[in-house]
Amino acid sequence: MQTECYQESFGFQSVGRREVVGRFDGGAISSDGGGLLLRQVDQRLRLLERFAACFRDHRNAEAIEFTAQELVTQRVMALALGYEDLNDHDELRLDPLLAVLAGRQDPSGQDRVREQDRGKALAGKSTLNRLELSTPEQAGAERYKRIAVESEEVDRLLVDVFLEAHAHAPEWITIDLDATDDPIHGEQEGRFFHGYYRTYCYLPLYIFCGEHLLGARLRASNIDAAAGTEAELERIVAQIRQRWPQVKIVIRADSGFCREAIMAWCEAHEAIYYVLGLARNKRLEQALTPALVEARGLYEQTQKAARVFHEFGYRTRKTWSRTRRVIGKAEVMALGNNPRFIVTNLPV
Repeated sequence: MQTECYQESFGFQSVGRREVVGRFDGGAISSDGGGLLLRQVDQRLRLLERFAACFRDHRNAEAIEFTAQELVTQRVMALALGYEDLNDHDELRLDPLLAVLAGRQDPSGQDRVREQDRGKALAGKSTLNRLELSTPEQAGAERYKRIAVESEEVDRLLVDVFLEAHAHAPEWITIDLDATDDPIHGEQEGRFFHGYYRTYCYLPLYIFCGEHLLGARLRASNIDAAAGTEAELERIVAQIRQRWPQVKIVIRADSGFCREAIMAWCEAHEAIYYVLGLARNKRLEQALTPALVEARGLYEQTQKAARVFHEFGYRTRKTWSRTRRVIGKAEVMALGNNPRFIVTNLPV
């Protein structure tokens, strides 16, 4: 006679005097408890509420189950917890913790309208996909893709959050520019091979001030790293100066942003300075030769890395419109010479 046995617990080797037992009656358990801390922070700062307000929702409010804010919050919270792929939401829509983070009134999903959806408190990948693929130009007339983000409002929000984080206007701020690789693993639109990163990727532009993100642009990788930087700086600096008209601003970046257009833009605006890496060449290394000789002598005396700095005027043969202030670092280490250069318009 066939019998059915259901083991409700498993005993394991004890730890000291502590009994170790495995059971299956813990209820709804999640390994993403840190998301509750994110929720507390967001409820205080209202970042996701303000971000969601940058979306235009053209749907019939009486015929939907998820507000734009709930959809945006679900997607952002999942990203913060490490769930990057939309396909993850086929399982995550069952997750009561993520439902709490998204602000759903019934995290169990038993209040869903359709019987087949009950138990699934959150939106699935198809609904979220519509959110991400909608465009402002088409959302009003589309049948499905009817929630579109207004990018200009998101741009302003990022800078507003930065400004609000300061009780008083600082005397100086430093804005950092950077471009990096975003590897592509499929046949995405705008796919190009990048020789420096040796992979197919996008080349997003990021603009930071300290830990605050001021701007981000997703770009194809078949462009110069500095492409579009002047327009982004124009927008960001104008918004900052509306609030802090007297603040002095330093633009800092590596040699990928050492471009005539960026330097000329800074020089054309009051109290905007740049400190940019400058790729070395034979002319620059020749100008630094005396400092390298001095650094070599110091290294030989101490057997420790030695650095000597040298400042001089420099102008490229074709690309620069004027002579500019260059500072060279003559560094000598056990591995050899390591000359480095920056160009700046900071006052002496």
